[in-house]
Amino acid sequence: MKGARRRLEGHELFYFSTCPYCIRVRLALRRLKLEIPLKNILTHPEYNSELLAGGGEEQVPCLRIENEQGEVRWMYESGDIVRYLERQSGNSA
Repeated sequence: MKGARRRLEGHELFYFSTCPYCIRVRLALRRLKLEIPLKNILTHPEYNSELLAGGGEEQVPCLRIENEQGEVRWMYESGDIVRYLERQSGNSA
């Protein structure tokens, strides 16, 4: 199906809507037709707590990546996140 979005399992994006770096990552998700859960840390304080407890920093954007073995990695820099998403989509640009 043309235009279908592909869900990336084991991924979550911590963000807030007016952060320019978060916007960059969210636009990349749309461009790459990828779907992951979005966790707005400003509208849901529990997401901010989750980010701080898991990743250790209250910095967004942050991509939480959990592999099939249950190992978790936290990626904070928007450029790194966009490049990672491009590789996952097969659309390195």
